[in-house]
Amino acid sequence: MIIAETIMEVREQVRAWRAEGLTVGLVPTMGALHEGHASLVTAAASQCDRVVASVFVNPTQFGPGEDLESYPRDFEHDCQVLEAKGCDMVFHPEVAEMYPEGFATYVNLESEMTKQLCGKSRPSHFRGVCTVVSKLFNIVTPDRAYFGQKDAQQLAVIRQMVRDMSFGVEIVGCPIVREEDGLARSSRNTYLSAGERSAARVLYRSITAAREMIAASGVEVPADEVLSLMRRVVSEEPEANIDYIEAVDGVSLMPVERVKKGTLIALAVYIGKTRLIDNFTV
Repeated sequence: MIIAETIMEVREQVRAWRAEGLTVGLVPTMGALHEGHASLVTAAASQCDRVVASVFVNPTQFGPGEDLESYPRDFEHDCQVLEAKGCDMVFHPEVAEMYPEGFATYVNLESEMTKQLCGKSRPSHFRGVCTVVSKLFNIVTPDRAYFGQKDAQQLAVIRQMVRDMSFGVEIVGCPIVREEDGLARSSRNTYLSAGERSAARVLYRSITAAREMIAASGVEVPADEVLSLMRRVVSEEPEANIDYIEAVDGVSLMPVERVKKGTLIALAVYIGKTRLIDNFTV
């Protein structure tokens, strides 16, 4: 597996692959890789001739007081995971390589969709996401790019950006990978103490309860009823503090009054000091 630290190295290697007529898949990550990330690489390797993964903790998507400095980093482990799953090149740049002195250009969706869900408490987050993903698309020029559905808002925002900016990249959303007890895999799970890890199961319990309510109704359900049930379930856990639990359109991310096919139900919950997200689509 090639380890590239500069934009030039990546471009030269991709150019060589293109000369051979090979297709390229991209898996953008911030490292601290787990089975969720591994599933993205597996999907990319099954659909593309060559796979590039980025490992870059992107500072522009962290707001003041967020966990940029403490975000878990283990590049040696990341490389082991990537190589085992069929990655051909990892792009691991320094911050100065991606954001050189004088950097002043950002990509921002002028849309209400970035103001919903996580955007309410993280107002600059998606500007950072769109900027770094745009740069990666320009650097790697992939045929396909792979993102996890756990970050459902990010996936929807990137799809909108790709349409708006006419990127020639197919965006592939991959299913959430969960622990045996249902907790969605996340790099931030490493922050949890043993007691908090047990408490974190409440997110999936609330999702299970909501799914059962929706399935039992057989018809469209008022969103307030589903959300109230989920809030009750989460509130029973003393360690949990709800940031949001909302029902939105799966494409536009705007709030809906009734839950039906295509509705995204998403939640963000603090377990202790750790903010966890999860979701499901009806």
